[in-house]
Amino acid sequence: MRRAQAMPPSPLELATEPPMSRGRVLLTAVIGFGSVVGLVLLAAYLGHHGSSRIQDTAQALIREHLVQSGRGAEIEARIVRETQELIDQLAWVLGLCFLLAAGTAGLTIWIIQRAFARLEWQSAELTRVSWQMIDGHEKLARRFSHEMHDELGQSLSGLRRMLTGVADGAFSSVRQECVGIVDEVLQNVRKLSQVLRPVILDDFGLDSGLRWLCERFGQRTQISVHYESNWAERLDGAEETHLFRIAQEALTNIARHAEATEAWVSLTAKGDRIHLEISDNGRGLKPVSGERSPSLGLVGMRARARQLGGELIIENRKEGGLMIRVTVPLRGVDPNADQEDTSFVG
Repeated sequence: MRRAQAMPPSPLELATEPPMSRGRVLLTAVIGFGSVVGLVLLAAYLGHHGSSRIQDTAQALIREHLVQSGRGAEIEARIVRETQELIDQLAWVLGLCFLLAAGTAGLTIWIIQRAFARLEWQSAELTRVSWQMIDGHEKLARRFSHEMHDELGQSLSGLRRMLTGVADGAFSSVRQECVGIVDEVLQNVRKLSQVLRPVILDDFGLDSGLRWLCERFGQRTQISVHYESNWAERLDGAEETHLFRIAQEALTNIARHAEATEAWVSLTAKGDRIHLEISDNGRGLKPVSGERSPSLGLVGMRARARQLGGELIIENRKEGGLMIRVTVPLRGVDPNADQEDTSFVG
């Protein structure tokens, strides 16, 4: 078994963390700006006070030394003039310092405002992802409950009635019908298992899993899907799962909303990156206002890409339709890929 690894916090854990206080940070910025202004004014006062003391001291010394020469008044006037020039220069410097402090404070507040807007957007996105996970699990549980009751329950109940109602020695007459019911039950079990997690993904890897997904999607929706790949190696189990689910969600969106007749899926490795691209010839993505939230499907795909340290780009194709591109780091081949835990991953 693999050694347990520390998992990053889930979107639900991140979304439920206490929000940061914008007012508190802005108050800190204002206090800092006020402190800078106070220091500037204090420096101005000390500079003016010091200059005045120097002027008074110099005037007293020169007056005492030159009182007999008749030039005391001239020297004193010169000292007053040069001292005033020094004070004026000091005022210019302090004024520039004040403007610089005000500009720095304004820039800091602007950066903080943008950072908080970004954090609020990410918090809302994490909340939507968390709700999608909960809602998706509930829908899946409801679907399985109905299918197990309607399909498996009825089939097994019918089989039980047949077996309990048949007379001794007459089993051969209903054997074929019993075998048919058992085959139907096995088929339903396999179908439910594939919905939970395709076995082909664990046994043969992402390339085979995506190829199987495209074939199944084309058969079910009558949308022609073209698949190509230059990567047939195994990836880490989490990487394969997330990329497969992104492709699955993208194809589901195509079937529901795109009104497309063709779709393209490609898996390519370039350098140290893996690129997964899903596109179609449908109606594309309509521009929405900034106040509207993106669909939960797109939010979930973006969250999966970020979980892998990658990025997800969504844009309309010039030829018409939508293109979704996922780029994630290539961390290398997983030698234990066939030992992955096959438990449900939503």
